[in-house]
Amino acid sequence: MENRELLVGQNQDLSLRQNQCGIMGNNANFVLSLNHDLLQTEPIRDVDFVIRPTQGHDHKLATCRTHTDDVALPHDNVRDFDENGFNMDHIDYLGAEEDCAGVEKHDDQFTDVVEYHEFGLHDGTELTLVKNQDLSDDINSDMQLNQEISIKPLSYMFSQPLQMTVGAPVLQERTLVAVTNHELTVGKEFPDVHSCRRALRDAAIALHFEMQTIKSDKTRFTAKCASEGCPWRIHAARLPGVPTFTIRTIHNEHTCGGITHLGHQQASVQWVADVVAESIKENPQYKPKEILEEIHRVHGITLSYKQAWRGKERIMATVRGNFEEDYHLLPKYCDMIERTNPGSIAKVYVDPVDNCFQSLFISFQASIYGFLNACRPLIGLDKTTLKNKYMGSLLFACGFDGDGAVFPLAFGVVNEENDANWMSFLAELHHLFEINAENMPRLTILSDRQNGVVDAVEANFPTAFHGFSMHHLVDGFQKEFNSSLLTNLFWEAAYALTCIDFEKKLIEIQAISPEAATWIQNIPLRYWATAYFEGTRMGLLTANIVESLSTWIAEASGLPIIQMMECIRRQLMTCFNERRETSMQWESDLVPPAERLVSEAYEQACTYQVFKANESKFEVHCPNEGAFVVDIRTRSCYCRGWELSGLPCAHAVAALLSCRQNMRKFTESCFTVASYRKAYSQTIHPVPDKALWKEMPEQFPNGHNNAEFIIKPPKLLEQPVRPKKRRARTESLGRAKRMVHCSRCNQTGHFRTTCTAPI
Repeated sequence: MENRELLVGQNQDLSLRQNQCGIMGNNANFVLSLNHDLLQTEPIRDVDFVIRPTQGHDHKLATCRTHTDDVALPHDNVRDFDENGFNMDHIDYLGAEEDCAGVEKHDDQFTDVVEYHEFGLHDGTELTLVKNQDLSDDINSDMQLNQEISIKPLSYMFSQPLQMTVGAPVLQERTLVAVTNHELTVGKEFPDVHSCRRALRDAAIALHFEMQTIKSDKTRFTAKCASEGCPWRIHAARLPGVPTFTIRTIHNEHTCGGITHLGHQQASVQWVADVVAESIKENPQYKPKEILEEIHRVHGITLSYKQAWRGKERIMATVRGNFEEDYHLLPKYCDMIERTNPGSIAKVYVDPVDNCFQSLFISFQASIYGFLNACRPLIGLDKTTLKNKYMGSLLFACGFDGDGAVFPLAFGVVNEENDANWMSFLAELHHLFEINAENMPRLTILSDRQNGVVDAVEANFPTAFHGFSMHHLVDGFQKEFNSSLLTNLFWEAAYALTCIDFEKKLIEIQAISPEAATWIQNIPLRYWATAYFEGTRMGLLTANIVESLSTWIAEASGLPIIQMMECIRRQLMTCFNERRETSMQWESDLVPPAERLVSEAYEQACTYQVFKANESKFEVHCPNEGAFVVDIRTRSCYCRGWELSGLPCAHAVAALLSCRQNMRKFTESCFTVASYRKAYSQTIHPVPDKALWKEMPEQFPNGHNNAEFIIKPPKLLEQPVRPKKRRARTESLGRAKRMVHCSRCNQTGHFRTTCTAPI
């Protein structure tokens, strides 16, 4: 901002120079003339100044009030402005009009306040400040004060108020809300007819009147005020030979007084999208409820939730792209994954009848290698419903690393979750193990109790141990029996290592609720109880994959299919790299959770007494538990803790210490840091942008080689309709309709959005 000058005169010229203070526009001059005798003889009290425009300009008045307390202002007390701001001992300026600040009197200083407000000045405007005197009794009434302040700005509006305080200069800013210019004049031009319509729409909303379109085509646009009898009318037409539209005629007077209800006819879904476009692009998690609050606060319009939701969806569609195009590009995307990540599996399947999408299966080579060589032989199955345009479901097959974290192995996108799609997904998973492992590993699979999943596991993994995830069982149990005590006993029964301990917990449940005990017994124990489970779950009884990957799912589930899979791939790529770098900082032989459990077992083992039977068998006596038999050759203990968890229990640790063996070498290999690093040793490579896929040859699923083959989106499933509670009676068919009720004024006959009661 260029230099400005403030001139203060007391029958002589004293200068106060201001640099970059933001009071007025460029080259603005401020001239103050005071009576020299008054400043030298008597103190000034409660002096009011009123700024008013000259030359007939109709601008706002600004009242300036000065307070002093028995302080004379000699002319040598008025100082010049320096480069750092104001340096004045007795004068303080602020910017405001009606909100003039009062006096703040302190022990050793006082504050004089002069306040400015928005003048709406234009070039050539001259304002005159006339003094309204209010002097105290001790001031000589015969004293004549000749004071005149004239302001001659150029073309700068007041936008930053200024504060000058005694002692230290302070500059305050107040951001003024920028108001878009909605002035409609004859001759105003617009690039095209759409811009013309948008401008008139925005003007109607900003000026609080509703507009009714009379004629709208490629060459003309005519509209009038929707209020009956209001003469406002506008006509715009296209200029010859160009798409530019211009306003030809306008009757710019309203007699209707504007709308009185809270809604607006021109507040369409497209208008909502235009208003909140920038906010949604900056924050895609912007909720429709927040959109409604913003529109009501800024524009004073009340809309429905559906309008806000549709407006957001319209903007999100431009941000995230086209759903249909992603389905067309699926064959190329699968081919690109296999090219950039050799050894990966990416397949897409369609309905042979109409070429509609059925399923997508993706598994990266880094995940396959890490699971087969370093993870626990345990797979969890889970699913989640997608929230995009075509819905569908996302299926998961995940392993678990030595640290207990979820290790994503394969993803499947299906048009809907059903028995056939689960069968197809697990068939692809079985094929994955066949082509990447010499021998099919003896797996343990955890899932929910859905019949389609149980049948698919038995058909594709007949040798695997299938167990139910306790997460799903507990959810059903809590819905049936809302008791935290019973739920805790249910968990304890599931974790019981021996049949005796399990029966004890079941008896406790029976004593509290026989119905709960019956509900538990109806589930086959071999699927969930640790004491009766035939396989090895390594201490994991639940496969709550969706909750573990909730951040991934929340970000990706609403995107088109390729963008969704790319979002998941980036999350997986970043996760592998972070865990790989984290493991490099570990110095122990075991991963931290396993190291902690073994250390706790060591502390307990120090109090046990061990008797050696031979080179491998030991009898361990515990002070409160009795005797346990440990066989270090078969890695088993009578408590079953060693073989079920893969980590030596306290009894096994005592036996190992007695024969001077390293207890950490008797853990399963998946718990070692070396195996953990091996699980994340491979890299998930980036995939180029789809703009580069155009040069790739066409690839078609299911053996199609037809150049006209295009994958279509899945068919939209009809949502179930809630059935009527009761049949409509014939005698009620002729009844009058129910009268609507306004929640704002408590009157009948209209809704809240059309309420005309004063706000």
